[in-house]
Amino acid sequence: MSTGDHDQRRHDRRHGDKLGTPRYLDPGDTVFSLWGRIIMARYRRIAAAATRHIIQRPLHIGISARIFHPEEGAKGLRSKNLQYLEESIAQWVMSRDVLVFMIPTVNTDGLLHPSNIRLRDYARHLDGLVLQGGADVSPQSYAETPTRPEWSGDRARDMYELELLHEFVEAGKPVMGICRGCQLINVAFGGSLYQDIASDVPDAMAHVHDDYDRHRHEIVFPEGSSLGRMLKMHSGQALVNSIHHQAVKNLGRDMTVEARSAPDGMVEAIRYTKAPFVMGLQWHPEFHRAGGVELLDCTPILDNFLRVARETRF
Repeated sequence: MSTGDHDQRRHDRRHGDKLGTPRYLDPGDTVFSLWGRIIMARYRRIAAAATRHIIQRPLHIGISARIFHPEEGAKGLRSKNLQYLEESIAQWVMSRDVLVFMIPTVNTDGLLHPSNIRLRDYARHLDGLVLQGGADVSPQSYAETPTRPEWSGDRARDMYELELLHEFVEAGKPVMGICRGCQLINVAFGGSLYQDIASDVPDAMAHVHDDYDRHRHEIVFPEGSSLGRMLKMHSGQALVNSIHHQAVKNLGRDMTVEARSAPDGMVEAIRYTKAPFVMGLQWHPEFHRAGGVELLDCTPILDNFLRVARETRF
């Protein structure tokens, strides 16, 4: 080998890697293919981070407010409009490690504190809705007249919760109604209620009693009930509490019965079939754990509600 050839090879070894293609690249790589791989790698990293965020961020569940209206002649706090949560419903939902937010009524036309916040904004930013129990649903909300003054219900709360319910359904978010909330779901889709079970259905058992949440009865699940499958109650009966004098009468559109009272066939649970999860329970599941192990364990219902909330959060 000549001295010139030797010098050339030494020059190539010294400078070739700087000027040529790095050895770890494929011979067919181009600038575009390299950029494509870089972009995909960054996308996968961002997607992985987003997935971790979805999994790790606690769910945000809204609970509709109970409303206390001012008492005539009252002073102090009782002279004010109050909005509040019954503690057990909040604690029951939070028992699955989610964050709970009470959703207040909104007033875009308020004279003192006007706001541009709407109930639609809560449906957009929260992951699911629980309609808690409380005052009667007003017969006016299902185009009837109260047969007795004490059954007039709370029309103001109806209007607030009906709008709230429809906003969450429109947003594709899950909704669970408890007691009054179950009845309101039925009314929201055109159904009606028995204003008073004892008066309207004299042969029915007593569904409300001075024992309050210690009053209970058995329920059964119709064939094909998704609630029965959820609870693994393919046959037999389950024990629930009973704290209501109103009940579902005529079903609203696209509603199906998920459970009935065993003694008299009164509707105890309903589901709206055109949404991933819109279900009403006539009993109070939040009181069951304190009521004893013989009462139906409703944790699977809550877990299913929260699973849908996570799946539909974005």
